[in-house]
Amino acid sequence: MASNPNVSRLSLYDIVRTPGVAVDLSHIDRKIKVEGYNGQDNLLKVLDGSDVVIIPAGVPRKPGMTRDDLFNTNAGIAMNLAKACATACPKACILVICNPVNSTVPIFSETFKKMGVLDPRKIMGVTELDTLRARTFLAAELDVDENAYTVPIVGGHAGTTIIPLFSQLPGDLIEQIDVPALTKRVQFGGDEVVVAKAGMGSATLSMAYAGATFANSVLAGLKGEMNIIEQAYFQQDVLGCKFFASQIELGRNGIERALPIPKDITVSEQKAIEKAVPVIQEQIAKGIKYVEQNF
Repeated sequence: MASNPNVSRLSLYDIVRTPGVAVDLSHIDRKIKVEGYNGQDNLLKVLDGSDVVIIPAGVPRKPGMTRDDLFNTNAGIAMNLAKACATACPKACILVICNPVNSTVPIFSETFKKMGVLDPRKIMGVTELDTLRARTFLAAELDVDENAYTVPIVGGHAGTTIIPLFSQLPGDLIEQIDVPALTKRVQFGGDEVVVAKAGMGSATLSMAYAGATFANSVLAGLKGEMNIIEQAYFQQDVLGCKFFASQIELGRNGIERALPIPKDITVSEQKAIEKAVPVIQEQIAKGIKYVEQNF
């Protein structure tokens, strides 16, 4: 983010060591003001005046853990940060990376709602890494450039709720790939990283890249650039879900519109969506219930 020309001020916050990270970043050859703060007492100062807030907070996954296992720890962190954002920068675009996204985005939205400042167009769960994985794994299978094709992904951001729509590839490309294998790898790509790091972390570098990619698009939209299509998990009514991931068009108001689920998807994709809906609904309800009980 420090290298993005649309960023004039980059304000960092964490529990420890943040000032050192800020000084480190301030040495790059970009005209940008970088600040770093530690501690709850500085949180509102960090957020004040922000146009975009990126939330990668929370504990990472370890081997054997699902995103849902993180809920009890990360839910409290998410609600605390949501209250601060709603107080200090209620009109900012809030980009939620903190897992489990299917529940933490509802926590942010419900908190903003209780504080009377909710704009559903501006609270977005960052599912960009799902898109990047689909693009990367597909390119390897077809032996083409990684940017050759983009696969729409709908549903949520956890396991089988992540549904890549390979049916939307042009021509007969879907016949040239192993759809079940690619789908499973996109859905559980994070597990590859957790296992490969042998319990020492989860997807951080690829997620940082994905988060920055999405944030760059949000900033471009806020600046007035047109036809920016990304994807996110956010508040919208789809198939009985109050939150759902889909392709979106970004603009000056954050999410300008959501693209509907294509009508020409395959039977297997339709069944996958139907199977994912009750899981997503349950995870949404879990996030909302947490706010109701702990706000």
